[in-house]
Amino acid sequence: MDSSEQDKVDVDIEMKPADDGGENGGEEKQTAVSGDPDGGDFVYVQIENNNEEEEEIIPPEEEKEESSSNSNKIPEIKEIHEHNDKEVTIPRGNARNHYLPSIKSQARLPKRDPPPPPPPPIVERSQSLSIAENIPSIGKYISDRSNSLSSAIVKRLTSLKEDNDLVGKDDSANLEVTEFKIPGVKVIVKMKTEAERLSLELKGRVSIFTRSNSRDCAAVRRFFREKGFMYVEINIDVFPKREKELIERTGRSETPQIFFNDKWFGGLAALNELKQSAEYEAKLKELVGERCPEGAPAMPVYGENDEEDEDDDLVETVRYLRRSLPIQDRLLRMQMVKNCFSGVDLLYAIMDFLDFSRKKGVRTAKRMGHKHFFHHVFGENEFEEGNHFYRFLEHEPYIMECFNFRISTNDCEPKLASFLADRLSKLMSAILEAYASDNRLHVNYHAINKSEEFRRYLNVARDLQRVNMKLLTPNERLAFFLNLHNAMVIHAVVSIGHPKGILDTRAFFNDFLYVIGGYPYSLNVIVNGILRHNRTSPYSIIRPFSKEDRRLELVPTKVNPLIHFGLCNGTRSSPAVRFFTADGVEDELMSAAKEYFRRGAIRFNMDTRTIYLTRIITWYKEDFGQEKDILKWVVKYLDPTQSGLLTHLLADYDAQVNIVYQDYDWSSNS
Repeated sequence: MDSSEQDKVDVDIEMKPADDGGENGGEEKQTAVSGDPDGGDFVYVQIENNNEEEEEIIPPEEEKEESSSNSNKIPEIKEIHEHNDKEVTIPRGNARNHYLPSIKSQARLPKRDPPPPPPPPIVERSQSLSIAENIPSIGKYISDRSNSLSSAIVKRLTSLKEDNDLVGKDDSANLEVTEFKIPGVKVIVKMKTEAERLSLELKGRVSIFTRSNSRDCAAVRRFFREKGFMYVEINIDVFPKREKELIERTGRSETPQIFFNDKWFGGLAALNELKQSAEYEAKLKELVGERCPEGAPAMPVYGENDEEDEDDDLVETVRYLRRSLPIQDRLLRMQMVKNCFSGVDLLYAIMDFLDFSRKKGVRTAKRMGHKHFFHHVFGENEFEEGNHFYRFLEHEPYIMECFNFRISTNDCEPKLASFLADRLSKLMSAILEAYASDNRLHVNYHAINKSEEFRRYLNVARDLQRVNMKLLTPNERLAFFLNLHNAMVIHAVVSIGHPKGILDTRAFFNDFLYVIGGYPYSLNVIVNGILRHNRTSPYSIIRPFSKEDRRLELVPTKVNPLIHFGLCNGTRSSPAVRFFTADGVEDELMSAAKEYFRRGAIRFNMDTRTIYLTRIITWYKEDFGQEKDILKWVVKYLDPTQSGLLTHLLADYDAQVNIVYQDYDWSSNS
């Protein structure tokens, strides 16, 4: 008998509730219903879902044997029905099939008549195959049709648990975090702390008026951070106009001052009393239990400017000169000078526009040069009568590379250098207090980039374009350039990213520029040109400034080696980022040096009489003196333990002391 004469079996796939007497709570089972009239007693078959089983193709000869064996299986099935709720497997006629379906009996049911013709099958088969051979394809179809995500997750977790692939971590001593590790998936469940839950229950708003570089303000800020409470900080140094509001609300200008909604609570002393109270959480809920009314201190708004800039009194004349002067490229002293104009043309244009005499015209031109509206093309003078050539600041070849330049130069009246220096220090200190770790070793550059404090700092940086730096005192100048360097590093990381290699590092320190007082300054120029009195940088033989460079007028009279512990270059091995005040810069530099050595800039091996020093000292050994004198200099900035060890090593003059310089970690301090 060939294959065309075989009995065909059509299989329908349905989802039917199992009739198991409620054993599974009415849970749906996957069943197969036969449309074969000869198998009338075969009703339910449980399906084992095995997606990895491939369908077996049986040759026609084997199909004959399998088809003929179906008639022999029917009596066995009838006998199985006599046993209630037992599951057995159908014996196979050959050993080729590895999938053995289980059969569930239907006890105490009369033998039903042959069923009517089945509805259109869900799965059509062109070949006549046995039920056992259809099982893998049925399971695959059901698995593909399943769109229940929760069911899939449960199956996955169950299978992984059986294979010992599921690792669970349940630390009874630490109930805050429960961690499950699955290959390719990591799920972490973090329980909320009491402080976080309390913070969610507070409906109102906590507002704090603060100032930069204040210990009391830092203590209040730390308290709310540790407790996980959300608060709004209004820094008077960042928002100067809010000081008037503080005085009106409290009658005083001292900070910190805390407000719960629109109610003035007090300062640090009042907070300490509340903190020592046994029911301070209940009192906090009472103080901030209602939604914040309109009368509460307003939250700072991003983009608002408190300060109004005034136009320079010469700006109208300068704008006229920009339009009227013949600006062109000229060949001067065997080199091409771009975008320059003649001093004679400048003088006559001023006299014509202002109707001035020649003497007044010269005086006005010198004022313009002094305010850095234009420069001599070779830097020889501010303005002199004769055959000289000048160009406007916006036409200088370096100006487009300066990151504090925006489309055009700042034509507002230059602010006092001391005011801008103080403003820069306070703004950057506020940034560190909000977006750096408590020890200032890690900085959140991403948050800084989006902050209102940083936006206001950029406005201060733009005001530096034409500032007169010569008016600063030596201490003001020292603090200003230390602060400017550290602020430019933060700006550089935010704008161009942390350097990744040698070429990026070179560009980072040499090509990131600000225009300050009409002249360009890079990080390298600030450190080696200004602070180190025009000395060569490590591994270089070229000095930053030539002998005619006007920036030499700003260098200090002598080099203070402590500056190297106040400069942060955005790396892990550099000193902590900080900003200095003009009045206390010397003491603050000493504190910075002590903190840096305490962090590990010096280590000892007493057995080998070896001292491990920071590599900064060998890079700038010209500033620290001879190697034999370095250790005597260092001992002044060590803590008592370190100082005792170093003194013990230096006391034995006959024995040699070895100095080894530590490796430097150039990775980012973010």
